[in-house]
Amino acid sequence: MAIDAATVRKVAKLARLREPEERLASLAQELNGIMSWIEQLSEVDTDGVEPMTSVVAVKLPLREDVVTEGGDASRVLSNAPKAIDGFFVVPKVVE
Repeated sequence: MAIDAATVRKVAKLARLREPEERLASLAQELNGIMSWIEQLSEVDTDGVEPMTSVVAVKLPLREDVVTEGGDASRVLSNAPKAIDGFFVVPKVVE
């Protein structure tokens, strides 16, 4: 996939970044280099390779699975700026 100055302009606008017009061509070239490097990664043979969660083989500590009464909601909500009926109140972000 080739990235041109128009694509960089569109992505910058979507990301709310202001880039001068004369910089768009060099950014397109840099992004094309990154994309070609990513395409090289698809050539790596990963058959039989187990997924990793860490570069070091470490066993995660496990805790005992115990049923509890749960947390004290009034103590937890005491730090909240606003709470109603035992729930956190947050500002609406989607209209």
